[in-house]
Amino acid sequence: MFLVARRYKTLRKLWTAGLLTLLAGCASERPPENGSAVTPEEARAFIERALPSGVSDRAGWVDDIYSGFTVQGLQPTRQNVCATVAVIAQESNFQVNPVVPGLGTKAWKEIDARAEHAGVPRMLVHAALEVRSPTGRTFGERIDSARTEKDLSDVYEDFVGAVPLGQRLFADWNPIRTRGPMQVNVAFAESYASVRPYPYATRNNVADELFTRRGSVYFGIAHLFAYQPPYDDYLYRFADFNAGQYASRNAAFQNAVSRVAGVPLVTDGALLSHESDVSNTELALRMLAGRLDMSGSAIHSALEQGKTKEFERTRLYQKVFALAERAAKRPLPRATVPVIKLHGPKLTRALTTSWYAHRVDGRFERCLAK
Repeated sequence: MFLVARRYKTLRKLWTAGLLTLLAGCASERPPENGSAVTPEEARAFIERALPSGVSDRAGWVDDIYSGFTVQGLQPTRQNVCATVAVIAQESNFQVNPVVPGLGTKAWKEIDARAEHAGVPRMLVHAALEVRSPTGRTFGERIDSARTEKDLSDVYEDFVGAVPLGQRLFADWNPIRTRGPMQVNVAFAESYASVRPYPYATRNNVADELFTRRGSVYFGIAHLFAYQPPYDDYLYRFADFNAGQYASRNAAFQNAVSRVAGVPLVTDGALLSHESDVSNTELALRMLAGRLDMSGSAIHSALEQGKTKEFERTRLYQKVFALAERAAKRPLPRATVPVIKLHGPKLTRALTTSWYAHRVDGRFERCLAK
C-alpha cells in the first residue's frame, strides 16, 4: 500500500541536502544486534518461516531478503527478518509490481495539481500529453491504461525524453516517488547509493532498480536498519520507515522542547522547515536561548544534525532533555511516534503515521509468534 508522509511530498532537492548529510554521518552505522549472530542456514530458515502462506517464488524472496541484509553487513536475526516481512506485507502484500485500481484517474488528478502548483496551464499540459509516444499510443492513452506504478513511471520517462526541453522543464515531475514491494522513496535510495554504492549491476539506474524485488528489498532494509536510533521498540523503526529516519527520536525531542518552552508544538519529527521560514521548533528553542546558554546560530547548527546520530550528542539535545526532566521530575521518552497526517494520490481515507506504525507492528508481532 502506497503511503506518503507530508515530508515525502517535497521535491527531490529538499531531500538531497538532508539525506547526504545523514548518510555521510551514518554510512558506517549499524543497528544493535538484537540477538546473537545467526548462521546462513538459520537465517534462511527464519525468512522461509516468516513469509506468509501463498507467497509465490518463495525461494526468490528468501534469496533477496537474505542478501539485502548480508551484503550490507546487517544481521538477519529473527526480529529483523520479521520487521522486514511486516513492512513488505503492509506495503505491497508481496506483489513486486502490484496493480493499483483507478491509477489512471488518480494520475490525472496529480498531473493537474502539479501543473497548477507550477503555474503551467492545464490545457497546455493535456495538449502535450496527446503527442504520440514511442509505443505508438499517445501519452494520455498510456496514462489512462496504466495499471501499475511502473506503467505510469515509464510513461513519464518516455514523455520527458520525447518532449523538447523535457528534462529541463519536467525533471522532478515523476509522480512515482516510492517504488517496489517495500515502497522505498527514490530520493532516499539515490542518496544512500551515493555514499554506499549499490552492489549490483543495474539496467538503467537506481530509481528503476527500485521497481525490482532485489532493489526495493535492499534499499528498504537499509532504510529500516542502516542507522542507530535510540529505540528499544521496533514500533519506532516502523514509524521512521514512513516518516524518515530518526523522526521518532526527533518527535520526542520536540515534546521535550514544548515542555520547557511552555508552547504547543506538533511533534512531527521535522526539526527544520523545508521552506525558507523558521520552523516552530526552532522558534521555541530561540525563546530558550538564555536558559540553554546557546546562540541562535548554535541552535540552528545543532538542528541541522537532526537527521544524524550525532544530534543526540549535541549540547542542544542534552540540555533540552535535562531541563525538561528537571521540570517533569521524571525521565522522558527518547522516542515517540510522529504526529503526521498521510497524503497521497492513492489514499482514499484519512491515515496517519501512527496508524501505519501500529499496523506494521501488529504484523511484526504475529510474525514473531510463528
